[in-house]
Amino acid sequence: MNLGVRWTLHGDGRTPAPGAVVRPDERLSWPRTVGLGAQHVVAIFGASFVAPVLMGLDPNLAIMMSGVATVIFLLATRGRVPSYLGCSLSFVGVAAAIRASGGTSATVTGAVFVVGGVLFLAGLAVRRFGARIIHAAMPPIVTGAVVMLIGFNLAPVTASAYWPQDQWTALLVMLFTGLAVVCPRGFWSRVAIFLGLIFGYAVSWLFDLVFGRIHSVSAGGEVTDHWRLDLSTVSQADWIGLPSFHAPAFEWSAILVALPVVIALIAENAGHVKAVGEMTGDPLDDELGTAIAADGAASMLSTAVGGPPNTTYSENIGVMAATRVYSTATYWAAAGFALLFGLCPKFGAVVAAIPGGVLGGITVILYGMIGLLGAQIWVNAKVDLRNPLNLVPAAAGIIIGVGGVKLTFTDTFELGGIALGTLVVITGYHLLRAFAPPHLKLPDPTAGAGAYDGGDGSDGSDGSDGSDGSDGEESAARS
Repeated sequence: MNLGVRWTLHGDGRTPAPGAVVRPDERLSWPRTVGLGAQHVVAIFGASFVAPVLMGLDPNLAIMMSGVATVIFLLATRGRVPSYLGCSLSFVGVAAAIRASGGTSATVTGAVFVVGGVLFLAGLAVRRFGARIIHAAMPPIVTGAVVMLIGFNLAPVTASAYWPQDQWTALLVMLFTGLAVVCPRGFWSRVAIFLGLIFGYAVSWLFDLVFGRIHSVSAGGEVTDHWRLDLSTVSQADWIGLPSFHAPAFEWSAILVALPVVIALIAENAGHVKAVGEMTGDPLDDELGTAIAADGAASMLSTAVGGPPNTTYSENIGVMAATRVYSTATYWAAAGFALLFGLCPKFGAVVAAIPGGVLGGITVILYGMIGLLGAQIWVNAKVDLRNPLNLVPAAAGIIIGVGGVKLTFTDTFELGGIALGTLVVITGYHLLRAFAPPHLKLPDPTAGAGAYDGGDGSDGSDGSDGSDGSDGEESAARS
């Protein structure tokens, strides 16, 4: 049985040829693979620590269960879909709404457990009926817009939370990381994000030494005098310790608040699988249902023990785009690190101490890379944005997702950000298509290839044939 745990050594295992990519079934030497795995863990630590804290859950448990979830995902997809599953940010607002109505941590995890179950069933449906039902619902114009709004939705996190903490460190880290991605050759360019973090730590320590405390917004949101690099919690943390477990509790009111997020999770998974397929040049339509079901199963397991829900992580798409290493061996290494780190509160304290300015400089690049992968989907599928049938729903959904627009239904239920933006793109596209005149649904005979194709494929089809609209052009990672 193929479980995707055997890899072919890429070249000499040290330095891939210029322009080459390390495919999912390949690996570099084990020391380099382990190093890249550590970089993937570092990439998800910020959000995977922040999200559970905002949800009122144990961040160490979140890290541990992210490792377990990643193992489940890699085994289920047989190593074809390189991905890391971390704590989903889509549920932060849901958790806040549940707690505002008197819910506890158990109520939050119980509601999310049900969402994981629905996601699992949705994945099974896709496996049974084929990826065509996803493509029919989310053709390239939709998936590209969803990938774009997922990436760009993270921009306010950089602009309002990270960058203001230390703008000059953020600027230096951004410049250094950009140079590290572009200029070095071989292995060093593939660990550019990790190098950026090390550089940021060094700059923050040096600035503290030379200039003293900085007067700016702290990680807690208050404007205070504080150290850029504060390691005080590291000395207080234990080396070994178990996270906090608890059983879920189920309340219908909380479940109804959480259920709409399944729309965003399906779109996130579809967008992630699409983006990975574009980068690796390997169509992954046959793995879409498995990926969705695996995400749902992993979220159910995590929430069953008191952890947060998991989803395929956008940050790691950015890391793969920067390193051009898509080996699933790096994700096994990342999962191993996460399991160990979940049992080590002291390491968690070290990672949690990453200065906000450092995260600001790195996420400016990473989040932008994620969003632009959505544009690459449009380019490869020859989506025509002159066609208002494509332009209008994508434009509205992206602005809603990026701007954090919210739609309030009751005092305890609202949709916003990624969830609302995704819903607008999907429903808006199909609603407009149902009423659009025939000439907007067909290729424009006066334009070049791909014009007025409805965003559904280069042949002007509606995407219901199961095609992904791609004509096999070079992917984002190879252009």
